[in-house]
This record gives sequence, structure tokens and C-alpha cells, in this order.
Amino acid sequence: MTMATAMPFDMIVGSCNPVAPPIVITFEPPKAIGTTQFTAQYEGAPGCVHGAALAGAFDIILTAANFMSGAAGPTVELTIRYRKPTLIAQPAVFEGWVNERKGRRIHSQGRLIQEGIVTVEATGEFVDMERSRIASMHRRSGRPGPA
Repeated sequence: MTMATAMPFDMIVGSCNPVAPPIVITFEPPKAIGTTQFTAQYEGAPGCVHGAALAGAFDIILTAANFMSGAAGPTVELTIRYRKPTLIAQPAVFEGWVNERKGRRIHSQGRLIQEGIVTVEATGEFVDMERSRIASMHRRSGRPGPA
């Protein structure tokens, strides 16, 4: 099952969300890899990807890395460092990996590479929750959740 299938309405990878950028996530342990080419609809400064689009993409890439390590749960903190402009219409590769797990917290890190240059770095802290608790959050929302 892909992340797009598991989260069909997600704003970054949702297969049912028309504004989701075309990010393809693969698992190359110990890293989750996301590849895409942002189009003009994600533009911020002229010719550059908007920072909010990049932050959203990192949230899901780090979540994918967490999932690969056997953890899942909501984001507690996400820190983004924009090092260089990320260009529209150029291939972009996200990498995410887990740094450490402490009790119910998982700490992950990532970077975005474009034309061999690291344009953005990210760190995140997430809560490691049981899958049944995550499913119960879907039930509270009134939307059907994972079975």
C-alpha cells in the first residue's frame, strides 16, 4: 500500500486531492525518498517553490521515514531551514531518515537536493502512537478511517 492510498485526502500525497503535488515516495532503508518536480502552481517568489509547499512535503517525507522504522503518529514540531532557492520545474529529491527514538517520541531529519545542491533541511519531532489510536482519530472526525 502506498502513502497516497493510505491517506487519499492528504494535501501532499493524497490521490484524491487535486492540489497535491506529484511526489512519489519510495523506501530505500534507512531513508524515505520523495521525488517530484514542482509546477508553477506551487510558486512563491518568481521561479521558486513556496516555502509552505516545501514544509508540507517535508512533513510527509519525515512521516514516511518514521513509518519505515515502525513508528507512526502526529507531528509535534517541524523545523525548516531554507538554504538556497528551490526552483520550479526542476527535479527535486527529498530524503528523510530517523535520528533517534526516545520513549514515545521519534526524531527525524531530512534534506532536499536539487541539481546536487541541498536547498532545504528539516528536522522533526513526532509522537509514536499505536495504529489503533490513529484510526480512532479518523472515527472522531466522522470520516471513515483505515480498517
